[in-house]
Amino acid sequence: MILRELRKDRYITVNYFKDGLLQTCKGHIWNLNLIEQSLMLKDEQQRIFSIRLSGIKEIH
Repeated sequence: MILRELRKDRYITVNYFKDGLLQTCKGHIWNLNLIEQSLMLKDEQQRIFSIRLSGIKEIH
């Protein structure tokens, strides 16, 4: 159910930990890879960010 909501084409904000620091990224889902357990976001400047699912603190 939650993964189905992530696949919708809308902008989301993700707060996540990377190298011990809290980062924030806003964009839409580019790819959701359950095998590697990663989420890729594409922001307004067309940059792609890879985020580990285990590091995600909050999605809104």
